[in-house]
Amino acid sequence: MIRLSLATFLILAGGFGAATAQAQPGRAPAEGAPVAVASAGPAQAAALPASGLRLRSEIHLARDLVTFGDLIQGLPGDLAGLAAFRAPALGETGTIQVGRVVEAARGAGVIRDAAALQNQGFAQVVVTRTARRIGAAEIEAAVKAGLQERFGVDARLFALAIDGGAPAVAVEPDLTGELAIADLAFDARSRRLQARLAVAGSAALRLKPLRISGQLVETVEVVVPRRAIARGETLAQGDVAVERRPRDGQGTDIIGDARAAIDKVARRALLAGVPLRNGDVQREEIVAKGELVTIVYEAPGLLITLRGRAGEAGAMGDVVSVTNPQSKRTLQGTITGPGRVSVRPAIGRVASAN
Repeated sequence: MIRLSLATFLILAGGFGAATAQAQPGRAPAEGAPVAVASAGPAQAAALPASGLRLRSEIHLARDLVTFGDLIQGLPGDLAGLAAFRAPALGETGTIQVGRVVEAARGAGVIRDAAALQNQGFAQVVVTRTARRIGAAEIEAAVKAGLQERFGVDARLFALAIDGGAPAVAVEPDLTGELAIADLAFDARSRRLQARLAVAGSAALRLKPLRISGQLVETVEVVVPRRAIARGETLAQGDVAVERRPRDGQGTDIIGDARAAIDKVARRALLAGVPLRNGDVQREEIVAKGELVTIVYEAPGLLITLRGRAGEAGAMGDVVSVTNPQSKRTLQGTITGPGRVSVRPAIGRVASAN
């Protein structure tokens, strides 16, 4: 339990506010300021440990106050519960200079002098306030659930485009309830919406409500590589995934069926997560242009095999031209296997004489 004496409360109420040790994006974290604590009485001072106190270099906590017990290992319970500094905001990290810790601990009667505190040579204590992070996916899921429940909108075919991007949201780490819609307004014609979201029991969201505005945008299914694919590599089933992406900007040649990509060969290097287009993949060529192939000529009661040269490359089932090196005759045949082209005679129609 954190102890705050009457003197502490009166000093805080009188304006002795403590600056939060909070990290700001792109700048160095600010140093925490101590909260007011009562000095040790005679009996407490006599009980101060003379040695064996070790300053922690890094601490993680869920409270909004840092106690001396959080900072100093080895303190007895009464001293460990004294409040020392304000913690950073939820999900943020800050630092407190060792000199400030020593000064606050001496002023509170927690230690007699700096020599009683071991710090292994570090200059500051890193303080992290733990939190539950709420991301864009969780916000979108909550909004879609609210649209279904309140307006009967099936939002599965849409994506939520939040104005200004999804906000960074942190709530108390012990809260496990779902993010839910508190207020929701929706215009079916423009698909614009405004919403206020909340997590049950969150003081952070009561003090600073989570409000968003945005629009539902139509999506289509696209096939994306799960990993980077090298040119000439064959795509297996586990190499691709189907995702829904906003329809605008996708074009008409986008691949939306995974079967159109599986067992195909990459014609160029493919990036993970970038939607595949028809020109990105091709069927695996099993006959190369200029390759010597076996020509199989089949007719009723007749089977002839001879060597030929492919005039073009092709995959299984492609019709390619092949040349008989002896007769120099060019035929059209179907690729039926690696290095194998089948040629069937043309079936003509005989005219009857009248």
